[in-house]
Amino acid sequence: MIINDSVFGELEYEYGWTKDTFIQFWGKETMITLMIDGEEDGNFDEEQYVAYDAFIQNWEHVQKDMLQSIFTYYEQRRKELGYDIEVNNHYPKVETIEQILKMIELDGIVVPYGDLCEGRDIRATLKCTWDTENGLGVRMLDEKIIEVGYQDIAI
Repeated sequence: MIINDSVFGELEYEYGWTKDTFIQFWGKETMITLMIDGEEDGNFDEEQYVAYDAFIQNWEHVQKDMLQSIFTYYEQRRKELGYDIEVNNHYPKVETIEQILKMIELDGIVVPYGDLCEGRDIRATLKCTWDTENGLGVRMLDEKIIEVGYQDIAI
């Protein structure tokens, strides 16, 4: 089933509403999958529209915070796994945010049901070179990063 939503655009339903679209990610046009939680009837929560609009309006600022949070997460994971002491090719030493940027790729934006959290809830999925199996997930609430972890935290 396909609908044309006034905010999200043309969406296809297959166990959830999705569409492939483009977004600027650090100055580069990037194809992502936009995923909106919703029932087959295509009626979305007002909170979903508000969260998505605020996210898009603040995207320039949000992506800077996201990259810094991913950098911090990477450093923590590297230390937890002991790769700050023992060399591992999948977890090389990273000293700058620009280096982390080369190791990640924005894959998707998720707009969950509006009543799951207090606030504007948006999530992002990313591919990363250091964990191709689990990927990377970022949860945002009111355009602030609240959690970085495996990709499943975002879905």
